[in-house]
Amino acid sequence: MQSRDLLLYAYGQIAETFHSTVEGLSADELASRVGSDANPIGWLAWHLLRVQDDHVADVAGTEQVWTSDGWVDRFGLSLDDSATGYGMSREEVAAVRVPSAELLLGYCDAVHQQTTQFLQGLSDQDLDRVVDDRWDPPVTLGVRLVSVLSDDLQHLGQAAYVRGLLRA
Repeated sequence: MQSRDLLLYAYGQIAETFHSTVEGLSADELASRVGSDANPIGWLAWHLLRVQDDHVADVAGTEQVWTSDGWVDRFGLSLDDSATGYGMSREEVAAVRVPSAELLLGYCDAVHQQTTQFLQGLSDQDLDRVVDDRWDPPVTLGVRLVSVLSDDLQHLGQAAYVRGLLRA
């Protein structure tokens, strides 16, 4: 198995798990907080997609589907177009009201398609390319892709847990 194949499988699992976590939820369920500082499913789902879209587009040298495909307009959030959710306050998190699960699922599919297209062209040697030299040691493409996977999986697990609490 090539590294590319493993990454394609892992990112495919993200998309699949995302669908089973978000499908069928109402706008109220997406916005519901199980505690005053808890992140709602809608924000968790939006955030993980925004980070994947942002980071993969950056290393691929492409525009994010958030802006290139008009998802930013469809979501209609009162945020800067570049917002990914990183560092948001509890009030800012609460302001991210996702209109519907269907919209999230469509954005998920678009992000997954762009990610898949990028991953299909990778070789094992590509994973050693430095993509961020602001760190010591510098971040390679392989490390960045695994970092995004880790972030996505953590947020998906949180969203699935919250879904279980809401549907209990």
